[in-house]
Amino acid sequence: MRMLLLRLFLSFMKIGFFSFGGLTMIPVINDEVLAYGWMTADEVMDIVAVAEMTPGSLGINCATFVGLRTAGVLGAIFASVGVMTPSLTLCMLAAHFILKLKGNQVMEHAMNGVRPVSMGMLLAVAVTLSQTTFFTGAGVQWNLIFIAAVCGILMFKTKITIPQTILLAAVLGLIIG
Repeated sequence: MRMLLLRLFLSFMKIGFFSFGGLTMIPVINDEVLAYGWMTADEVMDIVAVAEMTPGSLGINCATFVGLRTAGVLGAIFASVGVMTPSLTLCMLAAHFILKLKGNQVMEHAMNGVRPVSMGMLLAVAVTLSQTTFFTGAGVQWNLIFIAAVCGILMFKTKITIPQTILLAAVLGLIIG
């Protein structure tokens, strides 16, 4: 049990260090959870969906769910603390140096490099989620593609909120399954 708790802590600490938060965590969470056989790809998709709908950080919500499912309450605590450790450490360091780096051209250029990488990671998330959602062993899930397209178009055209989008997707799922 100790080794499992340590592995959960280290895996989610790795997730915290090597992702930029939010949706960029999904491929790293997927890789870690599948590598250790803690869950299946479908179960990871389910926890991501639930973690997105619940209040709080996606990373902490996923860590809590995976930890709880894998090793009970202690697992949830170890995984959650693991995913928070990098952020807390880096925030404390950043707070110390933030005033010294304000207006620094090197920092400005570094941030210009981070932005495109973040977009690439979001694209990787979209591809990963599409593969496990729209293309299954039963073939192409056209009804799910339709739901995603309708919700995507409405989000861009009418600027509906995320809770409204989730509700719309749920209703469409009930109607066309």
